[in-house]
Amino acid sequence: MAAVSVLEALVLIGVAIGGFIVYRRVMQTISELEMRQIAPLRDKVEGILGDVHAITARVSHETQRVDNAIHTTIDRVDETAERVRGTVRDKVATAAGVIRGVRAVIMSLFGTEPGRETAAGRV
Repeated sequence: MAAVSVLEALVLIGVAIGGFIVYRRVMQTISELEMRQIAPLRDKVEGILGDVHAITARVSHETQRVDNAIHTTIDRVDETAERVRGTVRDKVATAAGVIRGVRAVIMSLFGTEPGRETAAGRV
């Protein structure tokens, strides 16, 4: 019985040593695969991410420039429209004043007052 127990202990120790050897070989194989396959892929992905970051920064900058240009143009258009509106309003007011003056002169020459009709009409 003691011999069987010693034999079982030796078998368990052998299995543990074999498992450790297999574990070391698997880990070595994984490390080699990582160096040969994954490391170059990681470098490529990091390069691509750097390019994407640079492009994103450039697009963001250009978008901001276009946005500023649009707002500046809109502000200029608003200012121009306001100036044109004021100029037209002044010209129309002047023309209306001239027309009212001419009308008043004509009415005074023909003897009728504005707001009153001739003798044939109502008084």
